[in-house]
Amino acid sequence: MTAPVVVAPTQVRAPRSRPLVDAAVLGVAQALVLLPLVPVYGWRAALPAVVGGAFAGTVLAVVAAARRWGGPVTAALAVAGYLLIGPALAAPTVALWGWLPTPAAVATLLRGAITVWREVLTLDPSLGGSGNLLAAPFLLAYGGSVVAVSLARRLDPLAGAGAAVVPLVTLVPALLLGTAETVQPVPAGTALAVGLLAWVAWRRGSLAPRRVVAVGVLVAVAVAGGAVVGPVVGQDRPRFVLRDEIVPPFDPRDQASPLSSFRRFVKDWRETDLVTVRGLPEGAGVRIATMDAFDGVVWDVAGAEAAEGSGRFRRVGESIQATERGERVTVEVEVHTLPGVWLPTVGYAERIEVTGPDALELASTLRYNDATGTAVLTDGVPDGTRFTAQVVVPPALAAEELGAAGVGAVRLPEPRAVPEGVPLLAGEIAGTASTPALVAEALAAGLRERGWFSHGLVESGDHPSLSGHGADRLTTLLTGDLMVGDGEQYASAMALMAREMGLPSRVVLGLVPDEEQAGAEEVTLSGDDVEAWVEIAFDGHGWVAFDPTPDESKTPREDTPEQEAQPQPQVRQPPPPPPDPVTPPDDDTEQPRTDAPPEPPAVAGDLRPFLVALAVVVVPALVLLGPFLLVALLKARRRARRRTAGAPVERVVGGWEELLDQARDLRRPAPERATRRETAVHLASVFAPVAVGPPSGATTERPADRAGRRGRRPGVAGAVAGLATRADAVVFGPGEPTPEQVEAYWQQVDAAVRSLQEAVPARQRLRARWSTASLRSRRRERRAARRG
Repeated sequence: MTAPVVVAPTQVRAPRSRPLVDAAVLGVAQALVLLPLVPVYGWRAALPAVVGGAFAGTVLAVVAAARRWGGPVTAALAVAGYLLIGPALAAPTVALWGWLPTPAAVATLLRGAITVWREVLTLDPSLGGSGNLLAAPFLLAYGGSVVAVSLARRLDPLAGAGAAVVPLVTLVPALLLGTAETVQPVPAGTALAVGLLAWVAWRRGSLAPRRVVAVGVLVAVAVAGGAVVGPVVGQDRPRFVLRDEIVPPFDPRDQASPLSSFRRFVKDWRETDLVTVRGLPEGAGVRIATMDAFDGVVWDVAGAEAAEGSGRFRRVGESIQATERGERVTVEVEVHTLPGVWLPTVGYAERIEVTGPDALELASTLRYNDATGTAVLTDGVPDGTRFTAQVVVPPALAAEELGAAGVGAVRLPEPRAVPEGVPLLAGEIAGTASTPALVAEALAAGLRERGWFSHGLVESGDHPSLSGHGADRLTTLLTGDLMVGDGEQYASAMALMAREMGLPSRVVLGLVPDEEQAGAEEVTLSGDDVEAWVEIAFDGHGWVAFDPTPDESKTPREDTPEQEAQPQPQVRQPPPPPPDPVTPPDDDTEQPRTDAPPEPPAVAGDLRPFLVALAVVVVPALVLLGPFLLVALLKARRRARRRTAGAPVERVVGGWEELLDQARDLRRPAPERATRRETAVHLASVFAPVAVGPPSGATTERPADRAGRRGRRPGVAGAVAGLATRADAVVFGPGEPTPEQVEAYWQQVDAAVRSLQEAVPARQRLRARWSTASLRSRRRERRAARRG
């Protein structure tokens, strides 16, 4: 009797592990996940820290693993490397010659490892490479590479594949430290996903070109689905940015209103040198504070919680993103004496560098508001403070140059307790002005023509004029017998009148050189140069300054006639409101729309949220789950055809083929050109433990056999052998089986399939359910049959 042929089980490819491949894949992945930090620092500053840190960490981990250094030794070397390499890549501004470590650089790096995270979140981009700010990207790249490559090289090939999780963990702090701006997220994310998944498959010995293509297609489908559905899901929902959620510690409401100190400048510091500016452009002034909130008593700086107001002061990095357009100049400012926290500025800064012996200490207290161009030193401005600034000075624009420009789309705090005379006089002065620019110019010119100038210093011979700019003082100014005051009152009055006419306005307190100093290379300003003016936002032009204060030479005399009585509402009605260009734009959410489109029908309004939700949920599900559903459908259709279609003999043969396809999907296929009995012996061997006796007498098992032993059931060999015998009897025997015999055979097929599935791990069973191996194999067989 001929002995049955035993076919050796299919050998599983040994997992792979090569140092250069591990180092290259994990090092590049570590650099890719840190791309969100590039907008925070800028390419020039971030690239050396990220790339250099990833390379240094990778080299250290590979060498330590090759020399079999222990964990404590590797950790100590990693710390030493951080202190030796860090000055060149993470703190070049404090290192000797930009790369050599010094005691100061080492201390900066040690301190930065703890404090840099808070510094990065409280500074406005772009941070550049000053101080120890680059310690954050360097530490993430360097430390992440050391950990990832060490795990990959020290653990066995299967367990070491888990090192792919380390770059994903590093991605979390990179996103939290980043901004709303991203750097090529789709290409970077696709490369990261495909590269790490391919590397993990290669490490586990299961890499195949088709798998890489399949992963690439799946990622591409997911990206395409996100591009289609993302705008719908993320509509009006900006990306979460941690730095935007942190409230700065400086709150300007803790300070007195800067405009309230106007008379103190005139009275106490009139002959005192306050500020010296070098490089001040002709026609430009020095800004001290910008106020956009009126509470009926004072104009003040809005609170720190205001979204776009004047109260959001934040620390700034190496550079500042200026939103205004104009002439770029460099100015040097020296503060002689200026009580308070307000640091004088020019235009809108793009870079501020504090100089002098206390530069580092003062720079740590510097806060800047890029919406208003104002700055503060939270601990006060000490005498002798010096700084150099690169600034943008917007041009002074006249109403003719503004043309028909609309008002800017900005949100400002609503003024409270506005005097009744403000809207009445605003409508009278504006008259028939047809554009926002003409309305603003009319308000400024009207106050200059109707008003008189006086600081109220009676002892110096001035006409009596009260200080202050609240509701009571403005009522006196606008409705009294004589309109008299100085910049404090006129700027406050015009800003409120502009608000009543729908113009976004704010008040600025600053210092402006006189005609003799205008255009000089060096200008020294005193309290006598203090002025207050109004800024109004125009679409496409930004904030434009208007001066409503009468000339200082226009002072009241004893024979000055009293101001004419204000017109009464019942005699002369205020003119109609200005036309559409004067009103805020339609997209201003805080202003009601008078021409709102009609409401859509109730049915359409009810169905739209449902359709949007349906698209958001169903479309991504179909895109991601479609391939799996298609595989399951094809297998179910094939099984149904085999069981119910064709002659009884074909249905029995179909049951045997169903068993073979299940084995193939479980990654233990039957050998080609083997008989059914040989195939049954093979399947019994690969789905059950096989003992191998080594020369030493010890017992070992292959990994596949251990997996089979864990899920072994006694019916695997018997069930498969019985199916092979019955199939041969039907194919080679006389007659045809009855339908009952065919159904009984398929029931045995189902039991044998369950036995095969129970003999492998659950993970392998789940993968076999969506495997396309049997589908592709049958397709190749059909092609070969057609060619034959």
